[in-house]
Amino acid sequence: MIARQLTDCLHPDDRIDPGKSGPQAMRRVTMNVAESPVQWLASRGLLTEAQCRAGERLRADYERAGLAARVTMRWDAAPPAKVRGGARAADASLARIDAQRRFHGALEAVGPGLADICWRVICAGEGIAGAEKGLGWPARSGKLVLGLALDRLARFYGVG
Repeated sequence: MIARQLTDCLHPDDRIDPGKSGPQAMRRVTMNVAESPVQWLASRGLLTEAQCRAGERLRADYERAGLAARVTMRWDAAPPAKVRGGARAADASLARIDAQRRFHGALEAVGPGLADICWRVICAGEGIAGAEKGLGWPARSGKLVLGLALDRLARFYGVG
């Protein structure tokens, strides 16, 4: 199994507590690169490092913002208890709001024609062939269009 740490995709704005300055403790996430279409393309030399990082940043913002469909009930949505630690829930909410703003700003920067393939491949984890078919595009056009979209994402996130 191929796994890698996703620490290089973090941005200074991704802090847990926006009220504190300087670096803060963040959790490390290990992922299977075979599950990410962006990582799969990058491992075959079809994407540049900047494109790969931009795609992973968009995916991280999408997941941090909680925009994915839920399969089960959210147990963390219960009102916070009247004990210590209530501020941490507020910090998590602020981080989620910031991630939503970055995500929507990134898709707006990419543009309406390119945002569709970004969402399908990067966020929904759909393969390029499936995205081409779903969008009604000709075969083998998705890699080129995704590359253009990732270039715009890299400019938006400042990684390219």
